[in-house]
Amino acid sequence: MTAAFEREVLIRFGHCDPAGIVFFPRYYELLNAFIEDWFNDGLGVSYAALLGPRRVGLPTVQLQASFERISRQGDRLQQRLWIERVGRRSLTLRISFDGADGPRVSFGQVLVCTSLDTHQSQPFPEDVREALVRAVQQQQSHESSEQ
Repeated sequence: MTAAFEREVLIRFGHCDPAGIVFFPRYYELLNAFIEDWFNDGLGVSYAALLGPRRVGLPTVQLQASFERISRQGDRLQQRLWIERVGRRSLTLRISFDGADGPRVSFGQVLVCTSLDTHQSQPFPEDVREALVRAVQQQQSHESSEQ
């Protein structure tokens, strides 16, 4: 299945623990950076503007992780994101970080759109919703052409 967004990331010294492998909390930092890049580069929606002047939050309310193989400094991982569901106020994603030998870590993540002033959930702003719907359509279009 074709991902809605993907990129390559280099595992660096700072990601690793004294055993020379990625310290698992660093995967969560890599995940957060990947989501920010998806908004900026994949959806064309400034993540900084959402959180800053627009006061729109996208907190993670559910997160599952499966750690399948170790990663070491110098490894290059392919990060991939699939949109599983776009609701009025929430978004369900599936994400994997894969090495040459297969999956290293995979995530199931639910983000909720909130007001940073009230900290209550709210519908996605129209431009964000439109970008998400376009991304789902592109993902489905790629899937159809692969079959």
